[in-house]
Amino acid sequence: MTADEIKQASQELETRSAEDILVWAADHFSGRLTFATSLGIEDCVVTDMAARHKLPLDIFTLDTGLLFPETYALWKQIEKRYDVTIKRVSPAHTVEEQGAHEGPELWGRDPDRCCDLRKMQPLRSTLSDYDAWVTAIRRDQTPERAHAPVVSWDARFGLIKINPLVRWKFDEVKAYVHDHNVPYNPLHDQNYPSIGCVPCTSPVMPGEDPRSGRWRGSEKTECGLHFVKVRT
Repeated sequence: MTADEIKQASQELETRSAEDILVWAADHFSGRLTFATSLGIEDCVVTDMAARHKLPLDIFTLDTGLLFPETYALWKQIEKRYDVTIKRVSPAHTVEEQGAHEGPELWGRDPDRCCDLRKMQPLRSTLSDYDAWVTAIRRDQTPERAHAPVVSWDARFGLIKINPLVRWKFDEVKAYVHDHNVPYNPLHDQNYPSIGCVPCTSPVMPGEDPRSGRWRGSEKTECGLHFVKVRT
């Protein structure tokens, strides 16, 4: 797709339903489309939609080796519920090997470096096999995502990016989960609106920003997957 075609598609899909956007993506990028699930509640919604419409969508998750036990349990639950395989994408080194190379608990000393090694590099390698990827980001999650388009050119990874839930509010996510009995991480009910790696995720108390539980005590609120501005 050219830049003009991407912009036109995004404008045309802006008012369409999330299901319509997913179907459009599957039709336009059949066999070359993937979904990067973090196994968060929004990702579970996208997985449910794709399953209901029987869309040919490759699904993978970044297994940093530092995920919560609840996240690993949900992974198995989703695979069984929808009869799908969520591909495991792992970093080049285990947590122990990283500690030997970089020093122990890199996430506490240089979280950007840790995210690059355990998330960004494996993600970049995986996305190189596709023409487009689906994410479950929403505009109201962070200031960096506030102007995310439905469809864009992801210059960081060199492919089309599609965000079917980008216009949704969290209440819509919860309503969909309730209405369709979608499995989700029980940590969401324990003051964890955003769930990442164990060392870098903490509960969020009433009145706090929903992202304050990620990399608490630092200015970092993104691992780097979604915050770069892209051309449309």
